[in-house]
Amino acid sequence: MNEVGGVTCRAHQKRTLWFFVGVGAAGAVLVAARFSYRGGLLDVWMGVGTLLALVGIVSLRAVTARVDADAYGLHRRTLLRRRSVPWSDIADLRVRLKYANTPRVQETRRVSLVLRDGHQELLPLPHSWSPDDPDFDTKLAALRTLHRRYGAPESNHVPVISYRTAGRGWAGSLSLCVLLLATAAMAAWFVPKAASEEREWRSAAPCTAETPAAERGECLSTQPAVIARTEANRPKQSSWLYFSESRPLERLGVSREAALEFRAGDKVELTLWHGQVREVAGTHHVWREHITGAGGLAVVAAGFALAAGYPAAQVLVRLRGRRLPDDDVLPSALPFAGALVGTALWLLPLCYLRPTTLFTSPTAISWTAAGALVTSAFFGWAWRATRVRTPVESGTAEEPSTQANGDGDEVFLAALFLEHTDYNPYGFGTHIVLGGGGPPAVTPHPGPDRFAAKPIPVERLTVQTVRRPRGSDGDTVPRSWHIAELDDAGTPVRLSAAPADLTRILHELGLAVPSPAV
Repeated sequence: MNEVGGVTCRAHQKRTLWFFVGVGAAGAVLVAARFSYRGGLLDVWMGVGTLLALVGIVSLRAVTARVDADAYGLHRRTLLRRRSVPWSDIADLRVRLKYANTPRVQETRRVSLVLRDGHQELLPLPHSWSPDDPDFDTKLAALRTLHRRYGAPESNHVPVISYRTAGRGWAGSLSLCVLLLATAAMAAWFVPKAASEEREWRSAAPCTAETPAAERGECLSTQPAVIARTEANRPKQSSWLYFSESRPLERLGVSREAALEFRAGDKVELTLWHGQVREVAGTHHVWREHITGAGGLAVVAAGFALAAGYPAAQVLVRLRGRRLPDDDVLPSALPFAGALVGTALWLLPLCYLRPTTLFTSPTAISWTAAGALVTSAFFGWAWRATRVRTPVESGTAEEPSTQANGDGDEVFLAALFLEHTDYNPYGFGTHIVLGGGGPPAVTPHPGPDRFAAKPIPVERLTVQTVRRPRGSDGDTVPRSWHIAELDDAGTPVRLSAAPADLTRILHELGLAVPSPAV
């Protein structure tokens, strides 16, 4: 990176990437050779070659990517495309953060380009695979420095967009909601048919000698058979009964328990209905095929519909927070999940017991009305719990009418200093203790004593602003907490706590709170 002329971002480990490019080329040659030799017939080697070729293409795209920045703007180059964007067309530079649940990669970070017309594009470089990547941080800082020098950025800090923030799109949640609703509708469509089949099976009578051959599928017919052998497989696999001389059929899929109970040579009686074996009766064991009931299908349909409610709640939360800055953390949709679970407690039993008479049976109607009232209360609570609370609305910026008594009982409040300081070494603090005749201090425990407490140097601190959490504050800060930006003798420090607790802490510290940044 050249601090004067500009910034250049290239891929790391270029030798490794070029090696995989060569492997991909070898895979493409292998595919072409096998295709010519076998006349277009597929085999394992062609699959291996295709996979290697895809790896080579991805590696070639990575090794040829490059991003340059100078006084004229950003210039990016990929395998098939080159483009330059002047700084005047760039509204902001942001970080796209994705979390990964793997031992070697905790998160990935990429730079997002926000244009004046509202479009957003991801730059191929720089790209970080670790939360602690000085090279990524240095290049991002250099890009933002150039942007401030030659352009007009919209933000004075680095916006970080993650799955918790308002700038994350909701198309994925909406698509999942539609998919779950479609699955629920499909399951509900089969409920009347399943109910009809269940009634017919329960009312089916044995066939008689006078029953016409064309109607024998509607009654229960029996045939003798002899089991030749059994095959009991693992619980998640089908087990089989094989019949002597393949009469009346070669084999029948049964449960593992039935395959273990029956023995070779057992004489059994098969009950057929609608041309299928529904029952196998032996001397010591009887197996019956499970017939899916209307109640079970109705429960499945209702379960998918309730499951669709959670991504719908995520969309709703994002729509309610659409006026927030893109890097502001949104409230969690989990209260709506609790409301959906509460709804499931009365809806699923109702669907199981009354799958086809939900709107005709007086009992079902009363049950539904009572359940609807409970659900309305649940969702009203979830709506209030997920509202966006600013520091002004929660009273964080209000001065207290009276100062708290510092000689009273000790109170431990959950709070986090997000930076390493002499009173919060290596971020060890989880609580702040107030009162008890001692100074306010950071502790790594919720009490009841001041063991390992580090006093807070109140005389060095001043409050800059109080705001809602942002994506750059990390995922350790709960969504409902607020952040106080402090100045510690020239060093920026962030203090996070629940709104009411943060108000009390700042007042106990004797810090004047300015008008909050919303």
